[in-house]
Amino acid sequence: MRKRSVDANQPLPIRDDDHVAGPENAAITLVAYCDFECPYCGRAYLIVKRLQARLRDRLRFVFRHFPLTHKHPLAQQAAEAAEAADTQGQFWTMHDLLFENQDALEGGDLFAYAESLDLDVELFERELVGRVHEQRVKRDVRSGQGIGVKGTPTFFINGSLHTDEDTLERLVLRMSERGIL
Repeated sequence: MRKRSVDANQPLPIRDDDHVAGPENAAITLVAYCDFECPYCGRAYLIVKRLQARLRDRLRFVFRHFPLTHKHPLAQQAAEAAEAADTQGQFWTMHDLLFENQDALEGGDLFAYAESLDLDVELFERELVGRVHEQRVKRDVRSGQGIGVKGTPTFFINGSLHTDEDTLERLVLRMSERGIL
């Protein structure tokens, strides 16, 4: 497992427009740079869900977009769809739908998800077709590149970089059980 600390004394700053689940004062802040089309991110999604269920208020999870468009041609549009859902207060439900349906991320699928979430589909379509959220997604990518993110999924646990989703769960739970975090 490759590990590098961005700043050993400071967790990553959380921006006002970040997608955050969990309390600000949680002992563990897990920042994830992910791609909705990446199969490894799909596995990581399930791991994060288990961690959230087990650690509850001790975990603050921050999701940032990092679509690898050269490998995953539908990832950018999926990220923008999540942002369009966020406009209507449904980021996390769209986030979950996208990861749970990674094999169905075409435009028609995204509109079907918007409809299933009872979103204003016309607004959703205008935002998606108009690429309203393109720069928001690119800002996440640039922030990741600036701190060493090269692929997905990439995690920061209280500021420390981890790129192996297979050891993420064990690492976080071990640190939590030992009271390190």
